[in-house]
Amino acid sequence: MNIAVVGLQWGDEGKGKIIDILSAGVDVIVRYQGGNNAGHTVVKNGVKYAFHLVPSGILHPGKICVMGNGMVIDPLALLHEIDELRSQGVELSPKNLKIAENAHVIFPYHRKLDGFRERLRSNRIGTTGRGIGPCYMDKYARSGIRVGDLLNPDLFLSKLADSIREKNSIYRQVFGYDGFSEEEIAKEYLSYAQKVAPFVTDTITLLHNLWQEGKSILFEGAQGVMLDVDFGTYPYVTSSNASVGGIFSGTGLPPKALDKVVGVAKAYTTRVGEGPFPTEFRDEMGDKVREWGGEFGTTTGRPRRCGWFDAVLVRYAVRINGVEDLVITKLDVLDKLETIKVCVGYEYNGQELSSYPFDIKVFSSVIPVYKEFKGWMCDTSKIRRFVDLPKEAKEYLGFISEFVGAKISMVSVGSDREDVVLVG
Repeated sequence: MNIAVVGLQWGDEGKGKIIDILSAGVDVIVRYQGGNNAGHTVVKNGVKYAFHLVPSGILHPGKICVMGNGMVIDPLALLHEIDELRSQGVELSPKNLKIAENAHVIFPYHRKLDGFRERLRSNRIGTTGRGIGPCYMDKYARSGIRVGDLLNPDLFLSKLADSIREKNSIYRQVFGYDGFSEEEIAKEYLSYAQKVAPFVTDTITLLHNLWQEGKSILFEGAQGVMLDVDFGTYPYVTSSNASVGGIFSGTGLPPKALDKVVGVAKAYTTRVGEGPFPTEFRDEMGDKVREWGGEFGTTTGRPRRCGWFDAVLVRYAVRINGVEDLVITKLDVLDKLETIKVCVGYEYNGQELSSYPFDIKVFSSVIPVYKEFKGWMCDTSKIRRFVDLPKEAKEYLGFISEFVGAKISMVSVGSDREDVVLVG
């Protein structure tokens, strides 16, 4: 069975752990979009592994991990991540890591533009500054440089010359920046090419062959649906399709290759960066939950904004992605609360809205409508069977499942790989 794992909120839902668990039962793990602006954390036997580009299924020996063509790749960040994982004893070689030759490459001028554009905005979007958006801009402007281009020096140098000429002209006139050295970038990236080359392959043919052979595939999404460039809280989103739609353009496999969608959501809500967040805590509760949940970004270390579970947004994400199985993570973070709230609607100008409004000004002004639940006030971190969860926790989870329209198949109650409650 081929499974997709997608985040149903604003990212950081704990997908890395769920992907790690599900990877044990598949042959191939594919990341299909985004770049090193996203991160997954997996804790195995008390050891923390941080992933930014490499699919987190790499922790399982004998699996093939693929970085799909829908990704944008910073070679320096990738090589650093490979070295870091190897230093932790992770087996990582061209045998188990494959990089799409038609994935696009992030350059210094992409990172620089990210910073320039953010500083000029009156409404900042909270970019990570990693050059992700500008790289996708070049991709769709048909002026990008792809991984395979790095392996053809003549083609690469020709494309780089065109890009540097254009970028330097813009940067000098618009931003007053001196520009970039074509020679320095060429030297730097040709050195990366030698190190990356053994991993580069035609992943489209590879994936089709594996699929036709009956190999099982796990599609690993980065970020979350509410950061999807089409369906999220635009413009406070990422620059790619984090929803299941990104799988097919980001891997080359057809829709019929996907059998099941697993959606992951926290038992509360978080987001990083700017943008509307109706259920955000506006008092000391935010600091408490951030501390209890360790809510700091894997990639950037930025503190995450925290709030109550928004069932309206999760229901929307479930519908868009066709989610069948729902995974709720970090239930244990709520163990100390006497009362827990769930957002079941929004009020705007005296009227109740039952669905997510695309008008960002409206969404920024809505007042959440809450349903309150009694907390369970006990430690759930050692529980491994659903039947053993406190009655109040089961009521909370049951309501969420019914409201969003997906059955809960797993509940995470801690950071380690083993800290899960299987349902059913």
